[in-house]
Amino acid sequence: MTRSRLTLLALVAASGLAGCVSFGPKLPPSLLTLTATTPLAAGTSATTDDKRAVAVALPTAPQALMTQRLMVQASPTEVAYLKDAQWAAPPANLFRSLLSETITVRTGRVVPDPRLLSAQPDTRLSGQLTRFGLDAAGQAVEVVFDAALTREGSPTLRTRRFAARVPVSAQTVATVAPAINQAANDVAGQVADWIGR
Repeated sequence: MTRSRLTLLALVAASGLAGCVSFGPKLPPSLLTLTATTPLAAGTSATTDDKRAVAVALPTAPQALMTQRLMVQASPTEVAYLKDAQWAAPPANLFRSLLSETITVRTGRVVPDPRLLSAQPDTRLSGQLTRFGLDAAGQAVEVVFDAALTREGSPTLRTRRFAARVPVSAQTVATVAPAINQAANDVAGQVADWIGR
C-alpha cells in the first residue's frame, strides 16, 4: 500500500470519528442567569463622592459553588448537581452583579465596576456566598450570604448573615431556576437595606 493511500485511509477514518468525539460536557439548551426584580432604568445617571459610593467585591464561595452547575445539597454531607442546569457564569459572579444593581436601585448609591482601579470608594462590601442552590431534603432553594462591611479609616468591621428560602414543588430546572432568582433578589434587597442610604 502506498504512502498516499495510507494517508487517505487515515483521513477517512478520522473524519468518521469526528462526530463521535466530544471535548467537554454537552451544553444544555439554555443557560441560567439572575435578573433584578427591580432593574436599573436605562439612562439612569448619578454623580457622587466616595462617601456615597460602595465597592462590591466578588464574593468568595466554597469549592462546590465554584462551578457553573446548579448545586443540590443532597444530604448534610453530600453535594450533587441538577441535571440539565448550568449557569451562564459562576454563581458568585452572577450574585455580585445582582447585588450591585440592587444596591444602586434601592439606596441611590453608586457601585463602580471593580475593574475601575481608579475608583475605590470609602465603603466596601465583601463576603462569602455560602449557599446557592437546591436543598433536596427541604424541597426548597436557599441563598445564604455572609457579608462584611468596612469603611476607609474606620477600625469597625460590620458583619451579618443574610438568607432566603423559597419552596419548590419539583426538582426541575423550570421550577428551581426562578426560585433561586427570587431568593437571590430577596438576599440582595436585605443587604441593600442594611447598607442604607
